[in-house]
Amino acid sequence: MRKTGFLYDDRLLLHCTGSNHPESPERLEAVYRGVEEAGLFPRLTLIKASPAKLKWIEAVHSPKHIMRFEEACLLEMGEFDHPDNQMCRESYETALLAVGGLLEAVRMVMEGIIDNAFCAVRPPGHHAEMNRALGFCYFNNVAIAARYLLNEWGVERVGIVDIDAHHGNGTQHIFEDDPSVFYYSAHEHPSFAFPGTGREFETGVGAGSGFTLNCPLLPGQGDEEYMAILERDLAPAFAEFKPQVILVSAGFDAHVGDDMSDLKLSTEGFSRIMRKLVELADAYSAGRIISVLEGGYSVQLLPELIRNHVSILLGL
Repeated sequence: MRKTGFLYDDRLLLHCTGSNHPESPERLEAVYRGVEEAGLFPRLTLIKASPAKLKWIEAVHSPKHIMRFEEACLLEMGEFDHPDNQMCRESYETALLAVGGLLEAVRMVMEGIIDNAFCAVRPPGHHAEMNRALGFCYFNNVAIAARYLLNEWGVERVGIVDIDAHHGNGTQHIFEDDPSVFYYSAHEHPSFAFPGTGREFETGVGAGSGFTLNCPLLPGQGDEEYMAILERDLAPAFAEFKPQVILVSAGFDAHVGDDMSDLKLSTEGFSRIMRKLVELADAYSAGRIISVLEGGYSVQLLPELIRNHVSILLGL
């Protein structure tokens, strides 16, 4: 059995998005319930969050963006940059905790205290741009973790795998000219889904050309199509790139029962994907894989999906 870290902190529930918003505190409660009911906690190394140092946020986001977000929360503005981005006074501090908790999980993996980790954080991150919040996201958690690995730990090659139903426009744009980060995304085709980015011809720019790989899926596609593109596209790409650490933007909104997309992954389909990602981590990154919650909005489905996800990280 592997040593798996599990990041959860009740303070991440303080980011309130108003009634009927899909990115609700109940999502994290459902995640916790799934792990608890499966009896997994005695097997896990529990990680608590602490606020990230601003220097790590600034490694990805402009100081102006950070300041605007903090001020908007202090002024209790209720939304930031877009009507989708509902928030409250505590949202800025919660976002700092989400990043800080993830960086602690990364540190523990890099020091060998744990082998891998799942980070149950919110707000999510992969839509957040350097200068703009978008799609429920304010700070790009995974992008900041990648910069932390590069700058603090001397890692030379970070692989990011984004399995959220929606393309991680922020993560792609942050690293599109950087050959030290390989960004792979499997998502619903941008002609049919928010945010309208992530077409196959988007492969990076300048020195980063060839280090972005988008695999858009048509509405209605599911398990077999996902596994086919992982085998056809991701596996050979990572065989060549050889990531030293793999970060997963783990969205669960491509599930057939989640109404935030028209993709049709089954519960077992998500498990098949995660087993493949763990296999790639074993092959290229000494098992170092850190999974970070992005989307997934069905509080009925999340307990089982996360239970399976964490069980696979544990090697059960």
